[in-house]
Amino acid sequence: MVRRVDGERTDRTVNTDRTRPPAPVDVAAGTIPYCDPEACAAAGCVPTVCTGAGVRSNSRLFERSQRAIPGGVNSSIRAFRSVGGEPYVVARASGATITDVEGTTHLDLVQSYGAVILGHGHPAVTAAVATAAADGTSYGAPTPREMKLAEAIRERVHSCELVRLMNSGTEATSTAIRLARGVTGRDRIVTFAGNFHGATDALLVAGGSGVATLGLPGTAGVPDAAVSETLVAPYNVVPSLDEHTAAVIVEPIAANMGVVAPDREFLTGLRAECDRVGALLIFDEVITGFRIGTGGAQARYDVTPDITCFGKVIGGGLPIGAVGGRRDVMEHLSPLGPVFHAGTLSGNPLATAAGLAALDQLHPDVYIELMARARHLSSLLRDACAAAGFVASFPVVGTLLGIVCGDGVDNVRDFDDAKRTDEAAYAAFFRAMLDEGVAMAPGAYEAIFVGVAHDDAVVAEIGERAHRAAARAVADLERRE
Repeated sequence: MVRRVDGERTDRTVNTDRTRPPAPVDVAAGTIPYCDPEACAAAGCVPTVCTGAGVRSNSRLFERSQRAIPGGVNSSIRAFRSVGGEPYVVARASGATITDVEGTTHLDLVQSYGAVILGHGHPAVTAAVATAAADGTSYGAPTPREMKLAEAIRERVHSCELVRLMNSGTEATSTAIRLARGVTGRDRIVTFAGNFHGATDALLVAGGSGVATLGLPGTAGVPDAAVSETLVAPYNVVPSLDEHTAAVIVEPIAANMGVVAPDREFLTGLRAECDRVGALLIFDEVITGFRIGTGGAQARYDVTPDITCFGKVIGGGLPIGAVGGRRDVMEHLSPLGPVFHAGTLSGNPLATAAGLAALDQLHPDVYIELMARARHLSSLLRDACAAAGFVASFPVVGTLLGIVCGDGVDNVRDFDDAKRTDEAAYAAFFRAMLDEGVAMAPGAYEAIFVGVAHDDAVVAEIGERAHRAAARAVADLERRE
């Protein structure tokens, strides 16, 4: 059986009989097909700069995407599996708003999971990218911009005497782990349940609670051997290390289980325990770096790691990662030392230009304002939910805001506490907020990101919409009982 692909050339078909290979795609040399040849052209679309304006349907475009991309998404959470329904398909974004292909605009609390702290399409960032793009998009050679970005990180984060740029937070954490093992000559890594350090095999473990436990593969495709030297401890508990430990890696503020603050003695205890056995302390500040403040979480809690991982904010919304640390540690990276690291696009001129522009805007007063806005939004959301009888709390740690749904989930300290959140209630609130024009992350354990573009008027509007959304969520849950 064959069926026509919506919006594409009428002589093209998709083979649904898996016993036969798909028919070849008839595309003229040097062209990319429109979604809909007539509608897209009429809407002013260009195939290589697609906005979806010619096919104003989230559902149709997502259906098409599923035929080309596994699950229709390039990051699993975007599929809305945990909250129900289909995702909106983004056409454009500006400041605190994001607009889908149907023309519906939402107040955006995702902000590319914190990467666009200045808001979408900030003029300083877009101008920097445009200027850089005119000089070429990639060289495979050193550039002044990558040097300046490394200097900017080093000047702001005092633990980073040297900085190596790369392409993602995942690459940063995997490089940090390899570096720690190379420096110490040891293999064992300690991480914490509920922390997320990217799609690195050694860190994709399902951890236990109570005492540090040997990690088991947390996903298909990760062999036992990949995590055989990974131990998982409860967050906010200082594990007892031994002489086999190469490093401890931790989110200094856990932002992947609803935003959980470290206990006062947790980070200092990790520092002392690492020093006791000669292990390295790695802070994963992919989220908190330049989000929580100029010096990150390590400055907030006055704890100095040996290695720090960065991402998100330092790229101004473009793909980037970085590892920084003590000079004697970082000099183990090639070409100075034996620990290999390389990357074709590392230090990419567009990403570094965007990152420099973003950091240039982030002076200390910005963080004071963001902390105030996070607290204000937390208060508004709390009041809105309380008025509707929707049970939820909104913890704030610096500029980061979390959400925890359900009774008896106050004072979350670790992943076991976080897992008591009512995921069905979160899904109901998520859908209701989306219906009211507020976009949140489609997962119950993600942070809410308040950025520079969320001025007082935007925050107040989100609070008003939350009142209606909370009431809708309660009604939805009652219907499902």
